[in-house]
Amino acid sequence: MGSSSRFAAFISLSLCLACISSAGPVLRDQIVLPSSDLKDTVSSVVFDGTTYGNKGLVAFGFIPHDFKDSTGDTVGGIGSAIALKHGSWKRTNSSAFSGTFIVHPDRGYNVVQPIDYQSRHHEVDFNFFPYSGSAPLSFEGAQKTFQPKYVKTVLKVERDNKNTTGLDALSVRAAQKGFDDPNNPQADPALPVSSTQPDRLTLDVEGIVANPDGSFWISEEYGPYIYLFSADGHLLQSLQPPEAILPLDSSGKYQFTSLTDPATGRRGNHGFESLTMDPTNQILYAMLQSATIQDGGDKGKTSRNTRLLAYDIHNPNVRPELVGEWIVPLPLDDDGKAIDCNEMHFVSPGVFLILTRDGDGRGGDKDASSYKHFDLFSIAKATDIHGSKYDSPDNSILKKKELVKDITPAEYVSFIDFIAEDQLARFGLHNGLPSDNTAIDAKWESLALIPVGPEQPDDYFLFTFADNDFKTTNGFSAGAGGAYNAGIDVDNQVLVYQVTVPGVPKDALCEHLGIVASDC
Repeated sequence: MGSSSRFAAFISLSLCLACISSAGPVLRDQIVLPSSDLKDTVSSVVFDGTTYGNKGLVAFGFIPHDFKDSTGDTVGGIGSAIALKHGSWKRTNSSAFSGTFIVHPDRGYNVVQPIDYQSRHHEVDFNFFPYSGSAPLSFEGAQKTFQPKYVKTVLKVERDNKNTTGLDALSVRAAQKGFDDPNNPQADPALPVSSTQPDRLTLDVEGIVANPDGSFWISEEYGPYIYLFSADGHLLQSLQPPEAILPLDSSGKYQFTSLTDPATGRRGNHGFESLTMDPTNQILYAMLQSATIQDGGDKGKTSRNTRLLAYDIHNPNVRPELVGEWIVPLPLDDDGKAIDCNEMHFVSPGVFLILTRDGDGRGGDKDASSYKHFDLFSIAKATDIHGSKYDSPDNSILKKKELVKDITPAEYVSFIDFIAEDQLARFGLHNGLPSDNTAIDAKWESLALIPVGPEQPDDYFLFTFADNDFKTTNGFSAGAGGAYNAGIDVDNQVLVYQVTVPGVPKDALCEHLGIVASDC
């Protein structure tokens, strides 16, 4: 059966759990929600005096590699950023849920070169039947635990209703006249734009925060910038980070291209990979994928000290202000090279989940991955450097390749290894050979945290979607010239874990997500 046929088959399954075929391994009496007892965890870690628990993998699903969106383009890269749509989460019975994810691809099928891919997000409905039984499911049975259904695509436009693009940012648009009042929330700084005429805002989106009114913040790699878009895809606002983070050439001019490294600022293709929000205080957090050039980012063994920034967005009538900046030390591989940050998620005041991984797995550099983690870090004791000399590219945070003594970095602790073979095997998956559609994808770049419910007050479902880089042998992209063959078929995989993470401001989170009290 072809992948599109497989997708059509499993999304047409009844929303009713009782209607799942008895021929498959997932039956009503076999669906088991993980216990609320922490001793039933697969693993746990104590961090800053709080115990965090991993209850294991509870669901798996995918969107096929060659599925097309409403524009006719291949759906891909959807794990670049995800967010739960406000008001969509429902408990459909005691052990089943439904909802809608807003999923955001990056810049299209850019394996050969950046292409003219109009930025967009998709809405994907899902039905979710978490499974924590000890008996392993077949690959086909595992797919019944998370059933996605494509709904629609929204294309993004910028000023004057110009289409956005994924083309390399070879030009710079000066700060727009009429929008240069620092108290005007809509002021546009100098922007990364295409060199084509008319020039267009170029986006490589990697993070998203969805707002209750349907608008959403995104973070991207070219600027790196943070943008606010309306629900129907219109640009509303642009945020520029401190000069230390902006890519500058040796003469101090903007160099937004992703194909070469600048003299200072973010590395090429290593911009704001992560975006999340504190729902209580309305603080938006963005983090670079790795260190800036002047902070050692030009070499793998000195690129671990990345930057986390915080913006106050509570007043929509005032331009968001930078209110915090910290150094987060990334983990190192066996060769002493930094493992990049690919997403993060606010947990509680000062504490964040972070996704770090290698580039190996299905569709990656090597067939077998050796490192894919959900970890934790805390900025509670870290030095806030915003507004200091380190916001200038002239001042590195390193001295003789080590972090300067006047900066205390965030504390970091390992939490969940999500290529653990025993957990993958429970869902018919594996890491490495054979390289087929049961092998775990290489690139994972998204996190979403959703409460299990009031009966397990500290438990959350942790969702992550893969970025398959649009890799399919049966692809189509208008911006890439039409039909294409990437030489491999990589599905857009989805994994769901259940975790115990005390301290989450649940009332504020549920209000932000639009989850009713009875399901929170």
